[in-house]
Amino acid sequence: MTILNRLKSKKDKTQTRKADSSDEARGKHGPAVVAEGGQTAIPRHSALLIRQPWVTEKAGDLSALGKYVFIADKKTNKAEAKRAIESIYGVNVEKVNVVNIKGKAKRLGRSLGRTSAHKKIIVTLKEGQKIDIMPT
Repeated sequence: MTILNRLKSKKDKTQTRKADSSDEARGKHGPAVVAEGGQTAIPRHSALLIRQPWVTEKAGDLSALGKYVFIADKKTNKAEAKRAIESIYGVNVEKVNVVNIKGKAKRLGRSLGRTSAHKKIIVTLKEGQKIDIMPT
């Protein structure tokens, strides 16, 4: 009998979670934005979307072409990335490319682990604009 009670309580918890998420979409926990397709979304802060610039030799070569590479939050999409870069750096973004990087399995002795997955965003700026993120 206790197993059935546990299953019933799990169903009740999932139903309350669904109700909570619909409250957020209505705007009770902040302003809701109507996205394309009529879906509502809660806007996220730009500083939380873009984690850091990706500084590598290849990224340095791309910066000469007006392309800059950033590591972003896993849930960030192209539109949010464009708005975040434009607001943080004050530049006009022409194009955004996104690459999902999967986490790799790693070992340290007998213990197994995994590196975290992340999203790499390659931003192309309009002609004549520049971001100074590369070390000299």
